[in-house]
Amino acid sequence: MTAELAEIIRQGRGAAPADLVLKGGQVLDLVTGATIPGDVAICGDTIVGIGAEYAGRREIDVAGLTLVPGFIDTHLHIESSLVTPQEFDRCVCPRGITTAICDPHEIANVAGLDGIRYFLQAARTTVMDIRVQLSSCVPSTEMETAGARIDAAELAALKDHPKVIGLAEFMNFPGVLAGDAGCLAKLEAFRGRHIDGHAPLLSGRDLNAYVAAGIRTEHEATHAAEAVEKLQRGLRVLIREGSVSKDMAALAEVLTETTAPYMALCTDDRNPLDIAEHGHIDHMVRSLIAMGRPVLAVYRAASLSAAEAFGLKDRGLIAPGRRADILALPELATARPALVIAGGQVVEAAAFAARPAIEPVARHSVKAPRVAADSFRCPGNRAETPVIGILPGKIITEHRVEEIVPTDGDKRPDIARDLIRIAVIERHGKNGNIATGFVTGFGLKRGAIASTVCHDHHNIAVVGADYADMALAANRLSEIEGGFVVADAGRVTAELALPVAGLMSLEPFETVEHDLRALRAAARALGVTLEEPFLQLAFLALPVIPHLKITDRGLVDVDRFEIIG
Repeated sequence: MTAELAEIIRQGRGAAPADLVLKGGQVLDLVTGATIPGDVAICGDTIVGIGAEYAGRREIDVAGLTLVPGFIDTHLHIESSLVTPQEFDRCVCPRGITTAICDPHEIANVAGLDGIRYFLQAARTTVMDIRVQLSSCVPSTEMETAGARIDAAELAALKDHPKVIGLAEFMNFPGVLAGDAGCLAKLEAFRGRHIDGHAPLLSGRDLNAYVAAGIRTEHEATHAAEAVEKLQRGLRVLIREGSVSKDMAALAEVLTETTAPYMALCTDDRNPLDIAEHGHIDHMVRSLIAMGRPVLAVYRAASLSAAEAFGLKDRGLIAPGRRADILALPELATARPALVIAGGQVVEAAAFAARPAIEPVARHSVKAPRVAADSFRCPGNRAETPVIGILPGKIITEHRVEEIVPTDGDKRPDIARDLIRIAVIERHGKNGNIATGFVTGFGLKRGAIASTVCHDHHNIAVVGADYADMALAANRLSEIEGGFVVADAGRVTAELALPVAGLMSLEPFETVEHDLRALRAAARALGVTLEEPFLQLAFLALPVIPHLKITDRGLVDVDRFEIIG
């Protein structure tokens, strides 16, 4: 709700009752670090007064509470929450996340521009403010089969949409450095606007060149020295803590009151189970404070610095003229809001119920070939075999080499050495590709798990110790329009249907959380030791993250940026 300027001034002066007044609390000022006692007056969606006494048409007592700006998630894929944008809104906004800057490249890689338009439509309805970065890499590389392709001209046509900030994470950094014409056309189309980065382990002159191309923010730093170098090159560094990619502990030491203006927080990929058990950006805030980071630095990174990094000049402070995104906290250290205001609106059940419904897109998108046990044989006559090595808490993988002796023309899984089969099956109905390889790190002893959440092309990824169970799990995904499946001894033991593009459920987030618990238990029954096996599986197919990955076209040596088999 946008108020008339004259009314904003009247309410700010106290000449008329404010629409809403938060009475009796204190404001944490993120500029000076001071706490300012007094009421906060709100007119429509705008803060019009602090540090004084106000009367309001509606008044809420916040005595004894500290008011801070709403949290901003600076980079995420809402699809990875496994629920629709409106359910994501209902899931995280009560935790104090009032702005989410999303890249819908998961659905875009399945449904193209229709997927992006679906997010732009949903963003107009949510209680929190969802902003969209236009997906730059659809597909992410030429080494996979995606469901769509989006070029520079199509992206440029959407760049002036009021919910659009700029160009989303530019994952194809080798293409940028090589001067690929398609990459340069997209960068040129958004020159002078916000362009988000994605450059894991990039350093030295290559990093210089990548930043010089117009990249402004980056979330792939996984150790302190990498983050410092990126800060020194002028990048705003986004500390990430997702369900798989957990970089917060490694980067915490870099966040100080000196660096805080140039650092922000993001989740990238986080599912409802982790949100329920731990939290979202609120979890990062309390965790960083518990790690000894300065309270002021943490709250700056969670709001003001995030807003300024992405050009959102209307938020990030509790001050006159700013958007009324406000959290009322009993304790700064725990970051658990007693009250959330988003755009001047109290975040409560009635606010979510008032949103108009949005029709889903990309139904019936799983068009994979039916597979049999023999589809997963791994032929070859050389014992020397490349193996994807999982690093728990990382999406970076190791490129291992193991001796696996063929038997009857097939390199079989070796459970004793935790060498299990991995396969990717093209599911967009384009070529029916099936690629197989080996992975270590799951701990799986029997059965199989399969998923259509498979970054970023979202083909079917399946790992298993038993070929028949792999076929059962993969075929079941086609029947339920995508999702997650666990199979053991010839039967499906757990599943979660994700019928929106094979990525998102149409159920409430509470239902998805419940089903994820059952899936996690079923995976552990197979021997899986990973905390989050399903999203970990999804990232094994992303060919822009070092070092060894697999797509429907084969194993990818990311360091050489080529398919090796």
